Amino acid sequence: MLRGIRIVEIEALGPAPFAGMLLADLGADVIVVHRKLASMPGAPKRSLLDRGKRSIALDLKDAGDVAVLMRLIATADGLIEGFRPGVMERLGLGPDACLADNSRLVYGRMTGWGQDGPLASAAGHDMNYVGVSGALWYASLPGEPPMAPPTLVGDIGGGALYLAIGMLAGIMNARAGGKGTVVDAAIVDGSAHMMNLLMSLGQSGALAAERGQSLLDGPHWCRVYRASDGGFVSVQCIEPKFYADFLDRLGLSADPQFADQFDRDLWPELGDRLAAIFATRPRDEWGKLFEGSDACVGPVLSPHEAALHPHMTARGTWQTVDGVLQAAAAPRFSGWEQKTSAKSPARGEHDAEIRAGLAEP
Repeated sequence: MLRGIRIVEIEALGPAPFAGMLLADLGADVIVVHRKLASMPGAPKRSLLDRGKRSIALDLKDAGDVAVLMRLIATADGLIEGFRPGVMERLGLGPDACLADNSRLVYGRMTGWGQDGPLASAAGHDMNYVGVSGALWYASLPGEPPMAPPTLVGDIGGGALYLAIGMLAGIMNARAGGKGTVVDAAIVDGSAHMMNLLMSLGQSGALAAERGQSLLDGPHWCRVYRASDGGFVSVQCIEPKFYADFLDRLGLSADPQFADQFDRDLWPELGDRLAAIFATRPRDEWGKLFEGSDACVGPVLSPHEAALHPHMTARGTWQTVDGVLQAAAAPRFSGWEQKTSAKSPARGEHDAEIRAGLAEP
Protein backbone atom coordinates (compact mmCIF):
# COMPACT_ATOMS: atom_id res chain seq x y z
CA MET A 1 0.00 0.00 0.00
CA LEU A 2 2.88 2.39 0.66
CA ARG A 3 5.00 1.54 -2.37
CA GLY A 4 6.88 4.60 -3.58
CA ILE A 5 7.13 6.22 -0.12
CA ARG A 6 10.59 6.52 1.40
CA ILE A 7 11.16 7.05 5.11
CA VAL A 8 14.54 7.77 6.68
CA GLU A 9 14.62 6.60 10.29
CA ILE A 10 17.35 7.68 12.69
CA GLU A 11 18.18 4.80 15.04
CA ALA A 12 16.45 5.13 18.40
CA LEU A 13 14.69 3.00 20.98
CA GLY A 14 11.07 1.91 21.42
CA PRO A 15 8.24 3.68 19.62
CA ALA A 16 10.25 5.35 16.84
CA PRO A 17 11.61 2.10 15.33
CA PHE A 18 8.20 0.46 15.88
CA ALA A 19 6.59 3.19 13.76
CA GLY A 20 9.24 2.60 11.10
CA MET A 21 8.55 -1.15 11.21
CA LEU A 22 4.83 -0.53 10.78
CA LEU A 23 5.42 1.65 7.72
CA ALA A 24 7.84 -0.94 6.30
CA ASP A 25 5.23 -3.67 6.93
CA LEU A 26 2.84 -1.62 4.78
CA GLY A 27 5.34 -1.42 1.94
CA ALA A 28 7.27 1.81 2.48
CA ASP A 29 10.99 1.89 1.72
CA VAL A 30 12.29 2.52 5.23
CA ILE A 31 16.02 3.19 5.52
CA VAL A 32 17.24 3.02 9.10
CA VAL A 33 20.36 5.03 9.85
CA HIS A 34 22.18 2.88 12.35
CA ARG A 35 25.08 3.95 14.51
CA LYS A 36 28.31 2.36 13.38
CA LEU A 37 28.57 0.61 16.74
CA ALA A 38 25.69 -0.82 18.75
CA SER A 39 24.64 1.61 21.49
CA MET A 40 23.66 -1.09 23.99
CA PRO A 41 25.83 -4.05 25.07
CA GLY A 42 24.27 -7.35 24.10
CA ALA A 43 21.98 -5.82 21.47
CA PRO A 44 20.95 -8.38 18.83
CA LYS A 45 22.73 -8.26 15.50
CA ARG A 46 19.34 -8.03 13.79
CA SER A 47 16.47 -6.32 15.60
CA LEU A 48 12.89 -7.48 15.09
CA LEU A 49 11.86 -3.80 14.87
CA ASP A 50 14.10 -3.39 11.80
CA ARG A 51 12.29 -6.04 9.75
CA GLY A 52 11.63 -5.03 6.18
CA LYS A 53 13.97 -2.03 6.40
CA ARG A 54 17.29 -1.29 4.73
CA SER A 55 20.26 -0.23 6.84
CA ILE A 56 23.07 2.24 6.45
CA ALA A 57 25.59 2.86 9.24
CA LEU A 58 26.65 6.48 9.80
CA ASP A 59 28.41 8.54 12.46
CA LEU A 60 26.24 11.64 12.95
CA LYS A 61 29.20 13.49 14.48
CA ASP A 62 31.26 12.99 11.31
CA ALA A 63 30.83 15.75 8.72
CA GLY A 64 31.21 13.38 5.79
CA ASP A 65 28.60 10.99 7.11
CA VAL A 66 26.22 13.88 7.88
CA ALA A 67 26.59 15.01 4.27
CA VAL A 68 25.60 11.51 3.12
CA LEU A 69 22.59 11.61 5.43
CA MET A 70 21.50 15.00 4.12
CA ARG A 71 21.63 13.70 0.54
CA LEU A 72 19.55 10.72 1.66
CA ILE A 73 17.00 12.95 3.41
CA ALA A 74 16.66 14.99 0.21
CA THR A 75 15.24 11.85 -1.47
CA ALA A 76 12.79 11.03 1.31
CA ASP A 77 9.10 11.66 1.92
CA GLY A 78 9.56 11.48 5.67
CA LEU A 79 12.08 11.34 8.48
CA ILE A 80 11.62 9.73 11.91
CA GLU A 81 13.70 10.62 14.96
CA GLY A 82 13.19 9.73 18.60
CA PHE A 83 15.64 11.87 20.57
CA ARG A 84 14.91 14.38 23.32
CA PRO A 85 14.08 17.89 22.04
CA GLY A 86 17.13 19.76 20.76
CA VAL A 87 19.39 16.77 20.04
CA MET A 88 18.84 16.77 16.27
CA GLU A 89 19.28 20.56 16.17
CA ARG A 90 22.65 20.25 17.92
CA LEU A 91 23.69 17.73 15.28
CA GLY A 92 22.72 20.19 12.54
CA LEU A 93 19.86 17.91 11.49
CA GLY A 94 16.86 19.76 12.88
CA PRO A 95 13.68 20.50 10.90
CA ASP A 96 14.90 23.85 9.58
CA ALA A 97 18.03 22.33 8.06
CA CYS A 98 16.26 19.29 6.61
CA LEU A 99 13.24 21.14 5.18
CA ALA A 100 15.55 23.70 3.62
CA ASP A 101 16.91 20.89 1.41
CA ASN A 102 13.56 19.10 1.00
CA SER A 103 10.55 21.40 1.39
CA ARG A 104 8.09 18.48 1.09
CA LEU A 105 9.68 16.48 3.89
CA VAL A 106 7.46 15.28 6.76
CA TYR A 107 9.69 15.43 9.82
CA GLY A 108 8.41 13.01 12.47
CA ARG A 109 9.47 13.58 16.07
CA MET A 110 8.75 10.87 18.65
CA THR A 111 9.05 11.80 22.33
CA GLY A 112 7.35 11.01 25.60
CA TRP A 113 6.56 14.53 26.77
CA GLY A 114 6.45 16.42 23.45
CA GLN A 115 8.62 19.14 21.97
CA ASP A 116 7.57 21.77 24.51
CA GLY A 117 6.09 22.10 28.00
CA PRO A 118 7.67 21.95 31.48
CA LEU A 119 8.65 18.27 31.18
CA ALA A 120 9.86 18.35 27.56
CA SER A 121 13.53 17.81 28.46
CA ALA A 122 12.96 15.41 31.35
CA ALA A 123 13.69 11.69 31.21
CA GLY A 124 10.76 9.30 31.35
CA HIS A 125 9.41 5.95 30.28
CA ASP A 126 6.14 4.42 29.19
CA MET A 127 4.57 4.18 32.65
CA ASN A 128 5.50 7.76 33.53
CA TYR A 129 3.89 9.17 30.40
CA VAL A 130 0.62 7.26 30.69
CA GLY A 131 0.50 8.03 34.40
CA VAL A 132 0.58 11.78 33.75
CA SER A 133 -1.74 11.58 30.72
CA GLY A 134 -4.53 9.89 32.70
CA ALA A 135 -4.41 6.70 30.67
CA LEU A 136 -3.12 4.59 33.58
CA TRP A 137 -5.87 5.53 36.03
CA TYR A 138 -8.38 2.73 35.37
CA ALA A 139 -5.77 0.01 34.77
CA SER A 140 -6.46 -2.16 37.84
CA LEU A 141 -9.09 -3.27 40.29
CA PRO A 142 -9.89 -0.99 43.26
CA GLY A 143 -7.29 -1.10 45.99
CA GLU A 144 -4.55 -2.34 43.66
CA PRO A 145 -1.83 -0.16 42.10
CA PRO A 146 -2.60 0.69 38.44
CA MET A 147 -0.57 -1.43 36.03
CA ALA A 148 -1.00 -1.41 32.25
CA PRO A 149 0.50 -3.97 29.83
CA PRO A 150 4.13 -2.90 29.25
CA THR A 151 4.66 -0.64 26.20
CA LEU A 152 1.20 -1.12 24.67
CA VAL A 153 -0.69 1.90 26.01
CA GLY A 154 2.17 4.40 25.90
CA ASP A 155 5.08 3.52 23.61
CA ILE A 156 2.98 1.81 20.96
CA GLY A 157 -0.61 3.01 21.30
CA GLY A 158 -0.03 6.63 22.28
CA GLY A 159 3.36 6.93 20.60
CA ALA A 160 4.25 4.82 17.56
CA LEU A 161 0.75 4.57 16.11
CA TYR A 162 0.13 8.31 16.40
CA LEU A 163 3.51 9.01 14.83
CA ALA A 164 2.71 6.66 11.94
CA ILE A 165 -0.69 8.21 11.22
CA GLY A 166 0.81 11.67 11.59
CA MET A 167 3.49 10.80 9.05
CA LEU A 168 0.91 9.47 6.60
CA ALA A 169 -1.33 12.52 7.03
CA GLY A 170 1.63 14.82 6.42
CA ILE A 171 2.73 12.89 3.34
CA MET A 172 -0.80 12.98 1.91
CA ASN A 173 -0.89 16.74 2.39
CA ALA A 174 2.53 17.22 0.80
CA ARG A 175 1.56 15.08 -2.19
CA ALA A 176 -1.63 17.10 -2.63
CA GLY A 177 0.45 20.21 -3.21
CA GLY A 178 1.17 21.30 0.32
CA LYS A 179 4.51 21.78 1.97
CA GLY A 180 6.29 19.51 4.37
CA THR A 181 5.59 19.69 8.09
CA VAL A 182 6.87 18.69 11.50
CA VAL A 183 4.95 15.97 13.34
CA ASP A 184 5.17 16.39 17.13
CA ALA A 185 4.10 12.92 18.32
CA ALA A 186 4.12 12.86 22.13
CA ILE A 187 3.13 9.78 24.10
CA VAL A 188 1.33 11.95 26.66
CA ASP A 189 -0.82 13.44 23.89
CA GLY A 190 -1.57 10.18 22.09
CA SER A 191 -2.35 8.17 25.22
CA ALA A 192 -4.64 10.96 26.46
CA HIS A 193 -6.40 11.02 23.06
CA MET A 194 -6.90 7.26 23.31
CA MET A 195 -8.94 7.86 26.47
CA ASN A 196 -11.74 9.56 24.53
CA LEU A 197 -13.64 6.33 23.92
CA LEU A 198 -13.65 5.65 27.65
CA MET A 199 -14.38 9.30 28.45
CA SER A 200 -17.44 9.16 26.20
CA LEU A 201 -19.00 6.75 28.71
CA GLY A 202 -19.15 9.64 31.15
CA GLN A 203 -21.82 11.27 28.99
CA SER A 204 -24.24 8.52 30.03
CA GLY A 205 -23.07 8.23 33.63
CA ALA A 206 -21.12 5.02 32.98
CA LEU A 207 -17.70 6.45 33.91
CA ALA A 208 -16.93 7.38 37.52
CA ALA A 209 -13.91 9.30 38.76
CA GLU A 210 -13.38 6.61 41.42
CA ARG A 211 -11.81 3.39 40.21
CA GLY A 212 -14.01 0.30 40.38
CA GLN A 213 -17.30 2.13 39.86
CA SER A 214 -17.41 2.40 36.07
CA LEU A 215 -18.93 0.21 33.41
CA LEU A 216 -15.60 -1.27 32.30
CA ASP A 217 -13.45 -1.38 35.44
CA GLY A 218 -15.63 -2.54 38.33
CA PRO A 219 -18.33 -5.08 37.45
CA HIS A 220 -17.99 -8.77 38.25
CA TRP A 221 -18.71 -9.42 34.58
CA CYS A 222 -15.74 -7.29 33.43
CA ARG A 223 -12.69 -8.83 35.10
CA VAL A 224 -9.93 -11.40 34.82
CA TYR A 225 -10.18 -14.38 37.17
CA ARG A 226 -7.56 -16.87 38.34
CA ALA A 227 -8.22 -20.54 37.56
CA SER A 228 -7.23 -23.51 39.72
CA ASP A 229 -4.01 -24.13 37.79
CA GLY A 230 -2.79 -20.55 38.12
CA GLY A 231 -3.97 -19.59 34.63
CA PHE A 232 -6.36 -16.72 33.97
CA VAL A 233 -9.75 -16.29 32.32
CA SER A 234 -11.09 -13.02 30.88
CA VAL A 235 -14.76 -12.13 31.35
CA GLN A 236 -16.40 -9.14 29.67
CA CYS A 237 -20.07 -9.87 28.96
CA ILE A 238 -21.32 -6.28 28.82
CA GLU A 239 -24.62 -6.65 26.93
CA PRO A 240 -27.48 -8.26 28.91
CA LYS A 241 -27.97 -11.05 26.37
CA PHE A 242 -24.29 -12.00 26.64
CA TYR A 243 -24.47 -11.77 30.44
CA ALA A 244 -27.46 -14.13 30.38
CA ASP A 245 -25.46 -16.66 28.35
CA PHE A 246 -22.59 -16.31 30.83
CA LEU A 247 -24.84 -17.02 33.82
CA ASP A 248 -26.52 -19.93 32.05
CA ARG A 249 -23.24 -21.71 31.38
CA LEU A 250 -22.20 -21.25 35.00
CA GLY A 251 -25.56 -22.49 36.31
CA LEU A 252 -26.30 -19.13 37.90
CA SER A 253 -29.36 -18.06 35.90
CA ALA A 254 -31.72 -18.70 38.82
CA ASP A 255 -29.52 -17.01 41.43
CA PRO A 256 -31.34 -13.79 42.47
CA GLN A 257 -28.09 -12.02 43.43
CA PHE A 258 -26.86 -12.17 39.84
CA ALA A 259 -30.16 -10.99 38.36
CA ASP A 260 -29.43 -7.25 38.47
CA GLN A 261 -26.36 -6.95 36.27
CA PHE A 262 -25.86 -3.22 36.83
CA ASP A 263 -26.28 -2.97 40.63
CA ARG A 264 -22.95 -1.39 41.58
CA ASP A 265 -23.40 -2.22 45.26
CA LEU A 266 -23.31 -5.93 44.44
CA TRP A 267 -20.30 -5.87 42.14
CA PRO A 268 -17.62 -6.49 44.83
CA GLU A 269 -19.49 -9.39 46.47
CA LEU A 270 -20.39 -11.01 43.14
CA GLY A 271 -16.80 -10.59 41.98
CA ASP A 272 -15.67 -12.54 45.05
CA ARG A 273 -18.23 -15.27 44.32
CA LEU A 274 -17.09 -15.60 40.73
CA ALA A 275 -13.45 -15.66 41.84
CA ALA A 276 -14.26 -18.67 44.03
CA ILE A 277 -16.09 -20.39 41.16
CA PHE A 278 -13.30 -19.86 38.61
CA ALA A 279 -10.76 -21.14 41.15
CA THR A 280 -12.38 -24.59 41.01
CA ARG A 281 -11.25 -25.57 37.49
CA PRO A 282 -8.14 -25.11 35.34
CA ARG A 283 -8.05 -22.40 32.70
CA ASP A 284 -8.42 -24.65 29.67
CA GLU A 285 -11.51 -26.35 31.10
CA TRP A 286 -13.14 -22.96 31.39
CA GLY A 287 -12.03 -22.23 27.85
CA LYS A 288 -13.77 -25.34 26.55
CA LEU A 289 -16.94 -24.58 28.51
CA PHE A 290 -17.30 -21.14 26.93
CA GLU A 291 -15.72 -21.81 23.53
CA GLY A 292 -17.90 -20.73 20.63
CA SER A 293 -20.48 -19.09 22.89
CA ASP A 294 -21.61 -15.48 23.11
CA ALA A 295 -20.75 -15.31 26.80
CA CYS A 296 -17.62 -13.26 26.03
CA VAL A 297 -15.26 -15.41 28.10
CA GLY A 298 -11.84 -16.64 27.04
CA PRO A 299 -8.43 -17.78 28.27
CA VAL A 300 -5.59 -15.33 28.85
CA LEU A 301 -2.72 -16.67 26.75
CA SER A 302 0.97 -15.89 26.65
CA PRO A 303 2.29 -14.87 23.21
CA HIS A 304 3.78 -18.36 22.73
CA GLU A 305 0.45 -19.95 23.67
CA ALA A 306 -1.41 -17.53 21.43
CA ALA A 307 0.74 -18.63 18.49
CA LEU A 308 -0.73 -22.13 18.89
CA HIS A 309 -4.36 -21.11 19.32
CA PRO A 310 -6.53 -22.41 16.43
CA HIS A 311 -7.94 -18.98 15.60
CA MET A 312 -4.52 -17.33 15.56
CA THR A 313 -2.94 -20.12 13.52
CA ALA A 314 -5.81 -20.00 11.00
CA ARG A 315 -5.11 -16.30 10.44
CA GLY A 316 -1.33 -16.68 10.53
CA THR A 317 -1.12 -13.86 13.07
CA TRP A 318 1.96 -15.14 14.88
CA GLN A 319 5.04 -16.26 12.97
CA THR A 320 8.57 -17.37 13.78
CA VAL A 321 11.26 -15.80 11.60
CA ASP A 322 14.92 -16.67 12.19
CA GLY A 323 13.94 -18.20 15.51
CA VAL A 324 12.15 -15.05 16.73
CA LEU A 325 8.41 -15.18 17.48
CA GLN A 326 6.69 -12.10 16.09
CA ALA A 327 3.31 -10.89 14.93
CA ALA A 328 2.70 -10.55 11.20
CA ALA A 329 1.96 -7.26 9.47
CA ALA A 330 -1.40 -5.65 10.18
CA PRO A 331 -3.94 -4.56 9.08
CA ARG A 332 -4.91 -6.64 6.04
CA PHE A 333 -6.19 -5.40 2.70
CA SER A 334 -8.66 -7.03 0.34
CA GLY A 335 -7.13 -8.18 -2.91
CA TRP A 336 -3.62 -8.21 -1.44
CA GLU A 337 -1.75 -11.24 -0.20
CA GLN A 338 -0.90 -11.02 3.48
CA LYS A 339 2.74 -10.01 3.73
CA THR A 340 4.86 -12.44 5.70
CA SER A 341 7.23 -11.03 8.29
CA ALA A 342 10.33 -9.80 6.47
CA LYS A 343 13.84 -10.40 7.73
CA SER A 344 15.77 -7.70 9.57
CA PRO A 345 19.02 -6.24 8.21
CA ALA A 346 22.33 -6.29 10.01
CA ARG A 347 23.83 -2.93 10.95
CA GLY A 348 24.99 -1.21 7.74
CA GLU A 349 24.00 -4.16 5.54
CA HIS A 350 22.84 -1.95 2.66
CA ASP A 351 25.53 0.75 2.85
CA ALA A 352 26.88 0.27 -0.64
CA GLU A 353 23.43 -0.09 -2.21
CA ILE A 354 22.06 3.05 -0.56
CA ARG A 355 25.13 5.17 -1.25
CA ALA A 356 25.10 4.09 -4.88
CA GLY A 357 21.55 5.41 -5.24
CA LEU A 358 22.41 8.91 -3.97
CA ALA A 359 23.31 11.80 -6.19
CA GLU A 360 26.82 13.11 -5.72
CA PRO A 361 27.08 16.59 -4.15
